[in-house]
Amino acid sequence: MRAHKSKMLCSVLAICLLLIPVVSPVLAENPVEVQEKTAEGMAADLVVLRPLGIVSTVLGSVVYVVGLIFSVPGGNASESAEFLVKDPAKFTFARPLGDF
Repeated sequence: MRAHKSKMLCSVLAICLLLIPVVSPVLAENPVEVQEKTAEGMAADLVVLRPLGIVSTVLGSVVYVVGLIFSVPGGNASESAEFLVKDPAKFTFARPLGDF
């Protein structure tokens, strides 16, 4: 019984390894399609996403300031600033309207 499981496992592993070159080109393709900007998308961005971006920027700034007591001794204050403050600010203020 144990020998049968071992042979089965080896067979499955061999099949998976043989399929890697076949599946790799499919996984390498860019599945994201570029969508045209629409008035509805721009309105949703202006009314929903930009205010949420402002809120996330403010909340991220608060969390960043509170977390400075941990991130400065750890040496990752710039990384936490990037993630908590700069990225939400870029999303909110630095991208074109309707560009998600």
